[in-house]
Formats: sequence, C-alpha cells, structure tokens
Amino acid sequence: MSQYLYLEGASGISGDMLVAALLDLGASRDKLNAVLKSLPVQEFDYEITQKSSYSISGCDFKVILHHHEHSHEEEYGEQHHHHEHRHLAEVEEIIDKTEMSDKARVLAKKMFRIVAEAEAKAHGCAVEEVHFHEVGAVDSIVDIISIAVLIDDLGIDEVIVKSLNEGQGFVMCQHGRLPVPVPAVVNVAEKYGIALCPTNDDGEMVTPTGIAAAAALRTKDKLPSAYKIRKTGIGLGKKDFGHANFLRVMVLEDDVPEKQMFVIETNIDDSTAEELGLAMEKLMNAGAGDVHFEPCFMKKNRPAYVLRVITSSELVPQMEDIIFRNTSTIGLRKYAVERRCMKREMMRVKTSFGEVEVKKCFLDDIVRYNPEYESVKLLAEKNNATFRLVFDEARRLAEASDNA
Repeated sequence: MSQYLYLEGASGISGDMLVAALLDLGASRDKLNAVLKSLPVQEFDYEITQKSSYSISGCDFKVILHHHEHSHEEEYGEQHHHHEHRHLAEVEEIIDKTEMSDKARVLAKKMFRIVAEAEAKAHGCAVEEVHFHEVGAVDSIVDIISIAVLIDDLGIDEVIVKSLNEGQGFVMCQHGRLPVPVPAVVNVAEKYGIALCPTNDDGEMVTPTGIAAAAALRTKDKLPSAYKIRKTGIGLGKKDFGHANFLRVMVLEDDVPEKQMFVIETNIDDSTAEELGLAMEKLMNAGAGDVHFEPCFMKKNRPAYVLRVITSSELVPQMEDIIFRNTSTIGLRKYAVERRCMKREMMRVKTSFGEVEVKKCFLDDIVRYNPEYESVKLLAEKNNATFRLVFDEARRLAEASDNA
C-alpha cells in the first residue's frame, strides 16, 4: 500500500498553517523544539496552541518576534536594518548553522530558493539580491525550517497537492497595495504548474511561503481513485474570512486492489521441443509474469510437460490464444491466485568493471540486492572477467551504498 500526504487547499495555504497542520498530525514537537533552539537567530519565541476557527478545532502555530521589546533594543542598535532585510545567502547560512537532518536541510533550502526565485521575478532583480522582508525574514525562516523538519519526521515522500483556493481583492504590503494573488504567488503557480481556484473571499489565502512549500513537496496532483484516511491534521489560519479557515493534511493509503493474477496451465505430450520453446518466448513477450515447464507423465505413461503461465487478469485471453495457436493442446485450466511480492526498485552502481543495474527487493526488514543478469553478463564479457566476479562486486557495492 502506498502512503501519501494530502495537502487540501480549501482555505489556501500559508507557512504557519502548514506547520500547525503537521504538528496536529503528530509530527514531533520535541524534534522541532530542538531544531528551533539551535537556530543562530534567536529574536523570536513561538507558541503551539489548540484553538478553533468558526467552531472547527485545530492547531495554531504562532511565531512571536521580539523586535518591540526594550530588553532586546541594545542587540539591535546598528544591526536593526540587517535583521529586517536578509538575502538568500544569509538565509542559507542560517539554515546551515541550524542543527537538523540533511534531508530537512535540503528541503528547507529548496523552499527558500523557490520563494527567492519568485520574488526575484516579481521585482526584476537577481535571486541573490532579493530581500526577505515581506515574509518577515525571521517569520518565514522559522516556518520553512519547521515545515522541513516536520515533513522529514513524518517520513512520507509522496505528497499530493490538487489545487489551492485563493481569495480576491487587494492586500497591503511593503510595496503598497498588491492584487491577490500577489506576484510571487503567481510566479510559483506558473513555474510549478500549481492550480489556483478563485473564491469570493476577500484577501490573500495563498502566501508565497505556503505555495513554495506546496511546490517543493508536491509529487502528485491527483488523489488515488480510492483511499483510506489514516490520520488527519488541522492547522488554523490567522485571517477571518467569515468562515472556518484551516489547512487540512491527511495521511492517505490507496485502496486500489492489486491486479488479480491468474495461473493458466495445460498438459502437453505431442508438441516438439522447438514448438514449446517458441510458445514460451511468445508468452513472455506478450507480458506474462512468468512461464515454466514441468516434466510429468500422462496417460499410457507418456513423458510430457505441464505448461504453466502466471499472468494478470486482463492478459488471460491473449495468453490463451497464444497457447492454442502455438502448441498442440486442445484444452487448458485457469484459476485466480493471490500473491505477495517484495517491493522492487532499480539502482545503478559503479563497479570497477563499469555500471551495473541492481534490483533492490525489500519487505519489512528483509532487503536483497540482485544484480541484473544482462547487465552483469555484458560487463563480464567486455572485461574478460567471470560472471561471478562482476556479480559479487555489484551486490557488495549496492549493499554498501544503501547502508552508507
């Protein structure tokens, strides 16, 4: 069963809403706290509370900036301007100095770069020159790092974003009045093909940080045809649109039954070896899962073969046709079977003989690495080496690279 994280954009998306929704879903608060404590920028506090929006209960994540507190005035003296405006290089330096996993760090930088590129296009300047002010620099640094850490903690790689609802009208910002959606949001939507659905609500529902997170995380834009909801998280928005304002995230499992497999078999005692070999070749080429022959004895003690084909239900008629046309059989049996398979993925490893394709098979805590026959054979011949030598090295390297 594949697991997905679905970001439902009914009330749009913002950084703080996504952080809150992921926390509500059960991502680790302790892990987040440790990361935020290690941030080299400490001019903020944050609050995680349970609130409600028009009677819908959810989690609220709020970053509280210290800018206006006297106790911190000295800290800001000449540096005040510097803290107001940060460039991408400074933001990336802050991310580098913060203690988090490599995966979270890569994701945080990816989200920031998406925002920076969108803002650069909006202001007609280079990415390096973009000032992070709108998103309150510290505000968005905290939101984006938090999203990266919590997503990494959940460990779900497939993320579905179908579309995001957006408001209308205008919003006030540093540069005066801007139409909704604001230029940075439009730029991300355009570049990453994210669908926006206009609503009659006044104001901004999709923020640059929010859509940048959606763009960085999204791997699919369609829901499975049937799914089970394993868990839901609700992150509340700060704006009042006259109705409940929340981002809902769900862990889904697709509920699509695996293809029904069939076994087709027949006993053959009067086809030549050549005919049988050819029949097997044709069955495999037509997409059979597997084909084999088994020696048996038939009536009057005639040595014969059972031809057995494993195939998906939709290919059954085709397989039957091939068997009747290419063997001497006049009847066959078929029955539906259930099967359980290890998950498979292909990887490539660089051996001293060249690159080898390796099939990685895994199920629970069982993992196997099987170098592909044709791939090994090719290199063994090319390097005048034995099959076993190339095979063993490829398997060893595949194991090592995965456990590194």
